[in-house]
Amino acid sequence: MAGLELDIVALLALVAVVAGFVDAIAGGGGMITVPALMLAGLDPVTAVATNKLQGTFGVAVATHRFARAGMIDWRGAAPLAVVAGIAAVIGALAVKVLPVALVAAAMPILLIAIAVYFAFSRKVRDEDARARIGRLAFTLAIVAPVGFYDGLLGPGAGSFYMLGFVTLLGFGVVRATAHTKLLNFASNLGGLVLFAATGAVLWPLGLAMAAGQLVGARLGAGLALRHGARLIRPLIVAVCCLMALRLLLDGANPLGQWLRGLLP
Repeated sequence: MAGLELDIVALLALVAVVAGFVDAIAGGGGMITVPALMLAGLDPVTAVATNKLQGTFGVAVATHRFARAGMIDWRGAAPLAVVAGIAAVIGALAVKVLPVALVAAAMPILLIAIAVYFAFSRKVRDEDARARIGRLAFTLAIVAPVGFYDGLLGPGAGSFYMLGFVTLLGFGVVRATAHTKLLNFASNLGGLVLFAATGAVLWPLGLAMAAGQLVGARLGAGLALRHGARLIRPLIVAVCCLMALRLLLDGANPLGQWLRGLLP
């Protein structure tokens, strides 16, 4: 399969099971799969493109699982998903003209802030609360920027969606997770369409990993529905912290470079 041994492909499919499980509950599955793809020998562009393919299957399954449980308000959520998908395409097209490194430098700080919020805020619970803003304002303030960021860079997009749903629309954690999966699916699909048009997707490997995503996402979504905030809340905190650490350890991240320069 494009120079990869079958045992490597099988191992990547198992990695996708774990990533799909984590992603269905707290997001951040790409933190697991993209490094694994690069360790397998894929160049960064092909790794990200192939990750979009397998990840799209995972969030699709998670979205379907949450939808069957009646956790998605399709009338209100469908327009948000359309905006997220379009914004992701625009973000992917803007990769060559925007200072991606500067955006990446700010992400660890924002992810740590989200982790602190979900760890200590009393508003993070299973019950819905009163919305603070309307859907149009939410679309402009959260959906469009986060969708754009998902196409431009990606790590932590689900966490940003979650934060918006909980703090601004007053969603309970499970409903917020369900709607986050829908928007993740839309922005993943938008990015995938663009990558596919450029020929960057390694389809056989991506589809093999997608099979693992189907299993992991279904298991993760089921546990999220069963245990709610007791499971989702600590996992979001852990995933945000790990994503922030990974971004800081990236040799190309300006903030990470600055922090390493302070060390003796």
